[in-house]
Amino acid sequence: MRMWLGIGVAALAVVLFCGGGGAALVGLLVSGAEALNEQARTVVGEYLDAVDDEEFSKAYHLLCDAAQQQESPAEFQRRVSAEPEIASFQVGDVSLTSELSVPVDVTYASGGQDNLRALLDQDSAGGLKVCDIS
Repeated sequence: MRMWLGIGVAALAVVLFCGGGGAALVGLLVSGAEALNEQARTVVGEYLDAVDDEEFSKAYHLLCDAAQQQESPAEFQRRVSAEPEIASFQVGDVSLTSELSVPVDVTYASGGQDNLRALLDQDSAGGLKVCDIS
C-alpha cells in the first residue's frame, strides 16, 4: 500500500511540476508579447505625436539608425512637413514576420482614412525605433 501511495505522490508531483512549468512558459511568452506591443504602441505614438506637434527633432531621434543615415534632420523635416496631417491614429499589435511592424490606422485632418504599416527596429539599448511608416 505504501508503495502505491509513494508512486501516486511522485506521479502527481511530476504532473504538477511539468504542467506548472508549461503554464509558466506560456505566461512568460504572453507577457513578453504584451510588453513588445506596448513598447511598439508607445514609440509609434510618440513619433506621430512629435510630427503632429512639429517637434521634428524629437521625431527624428525616434527614427532607427538606418532611417537617420538615409536623410539628414533637415531633409526629414521637409519630407514629413509635406505629408498629409494626421488627425488621429490607432496602433495595432506587433507582427513578427520577416520584419518587426505594426499596423497603424490613421484619419487625416482632411477627412480621409488609411491603413499604414510602421516598420520598427531594435536599438542598441533594446528599445524600439521607427524605421518607416507607409
